[in-house]
Amino acid sequence: MTVHEELEQALRELESTMKAADLWRMERPAPEAFDSPQPFCVDTMALPQWLRFVFIARLEVLVEKRAPMPASCDVAPAVEAYLVQEGARASDRLLMCKAVERIDQLVTEN
Repeated sequence: MTVHEELEQALRELESTMKAADLWRMERPAPEAFDSPQPFCVDTMALPQWLRFVFIARLEVLVEKRAPMPASCDVAPAVEAYLVQEGARASDRLLMCKAVERIDQLVTEN
């Protein structure tokens, strides 16, 4: 299995995990929200919005085009901090963090 195939599988896992944690259904942010210079667009989006509409979307394009991976990816700590702050269930935190850690690993190792 190629890294792009593994990444596609990991992205589907993250999507299903977000759906199970009720973090998937949301409105698409306004177009100007995507112009934020802040990491994870923290000033214009909630982290689940960023995951769905920026992180997953951008990685899906890489998978589709079989493009080179970014030099590094370290999103899992931000997801963990967000979920703790929001008081998410421990089981949801664990599954979400594992899904994002897998993506971080796939991107960084290639």
